[in-house]
Amino acid sequence: MSSNMNAVDLAEINRMTGIEKAATFMLALGQEYGKPIWEQLTEDEVKELSAAMSLLGNVKAQLVEKLFVHFASEVSAVGSLYGSYESTERVLAGILPRDRVQQIMDEIRGPAGRTMWDKLGNVNEQVLAAYLKNEYPQTVAVVLQKIKPEHAARVLGALPEDFAMEVVMRMLRMEAVQKDILDKVEQTLRVEFMSNLARTSRKDSHETIADIFNYLDRSSEDRFLTALEERNRDSAEKIRALMFTFEDLGRLDPGGVQTLLRNVEKDKLGMALKGASDKLRDLFFSNMSERAAKILREDMEAMGPVRLRDVDEAQQYMVNAAKNLADSGEIVLADNKGEDELVY
Repeated sequence: MSSNMNAVDLAEINRMTGIEKAATFMLALGQEYGKPIWEQLTEDEVKELSAAMSLLGNVKAQLVEKLFVHFASEVSAVGSLYGSYESTERVLAGILPRDRVQQIMDEIRGPAGRTMWDKLGNVNEQVLAAYLKNEYPQTVAVVLQKIKPEHAARVLGALPEDFAMEVVMRMLRMEAVQKDILDKVEQTLRVEFMSNLARTSRKDSHETIADIFNYLDRSSEDRFLTALEERNRDSAEKIRALMFTFEDLGRLDPGGVQTLLRNVEKDKLGMALKGASDKLRDLFFSNMSERAAKILREDMEAMGPVRLRDVDEAQQYMVNAAKNLADSGEIVLADNKGEDELVY
């Protein structure tokens, strides 16, 4: 294949519209090589591209070859590329209105899926239920009808029982959902829920350092924060506010506590609770069976006096376990600013 292209060749290609070029290119790639690209297109893009392909008619082999050469030369002219959220956002900022760019980037940063309902299917049921339990039952009924039944069942099971039954009753009485209502629900989910999920993936340097400091032992943590306060008090205060501590586990809901209990070693739990407040101890005990709570209390009494270092280590283990569960979407952690921001 020749890499040379004269003005006549270029003029012939320039006479083609963008969609005609794309259609020719995809038709030439065929099923095997084109499949990864097709999978990235939206349903509307697939329809538009398919329609253009069906209207192409006869395309000479020489023109296809020139189109590929032109494409290769255009790509090679830009040099190496590095794709990232930031570089993508910069490109879009020069093309689209700012609010549209923000909406697109929030959706990209959020869970995978081409449509809103696909995306909801990739949100952990506990995280989705934590949001939906504050919505109108009718809204929740619409959402559960649009997502996959198996996922809807898990979300329904994670909702408060009375609220869940109200949602079921609304679903039983529900007729076909009008498009304007569906669009309104979808827009609400995009603005209020998905944007929150996306924002939690955008961390500034203070959040990054707070995450690192969370894994330090207490003496190292105090040493670093004290030193930082001497150099930059504002930054030290921001980091301290963002750090998640053992006592912050007291803001977990009952479902979160029970999930955490299933994922930690019981001896570590007992050691951690030796240094906990009465309120936090009661939270954990109240989410265990009476027998399990009795055994744990006896184990803690049998420990006798324990070293502060061992308590710190056990409490850090509990915090790390909670953060890992939050990262995988199995529990929801409230942030240190007292807001109900979701962590996903």
